[in-house]
Amino acid sequence: MSTEVRIPSIGFSTQEGTLAEWLVADGEPVEAGQLLYTLELDKSVQEVESPASGTLRIIAPAGEVYDIGALIAEIV
Repeated sequence: MSTEVRIPSIGFSTQEGTLAEWLVADGEPVEAGQLLYTLELDKSVQEVESPASGTLRIIAPAGEVYDIGALIAEIV
């Protein structure tokens, strides 16, 4: 079973964010709670943790703007 990784909702008015950098490479193992990527919002930069342990499968490239809730990776 895989776990979806989506752009989280951080604030009431935030509609999108920039996936600034993946901190784990595609195909690498990750542990739940490990820092996974950085997300740039209007007034801040957030480091987002992995929701599960497994192997990261990146769907969305870094450097792009994504809507809140967009699927960016899976952990299998």
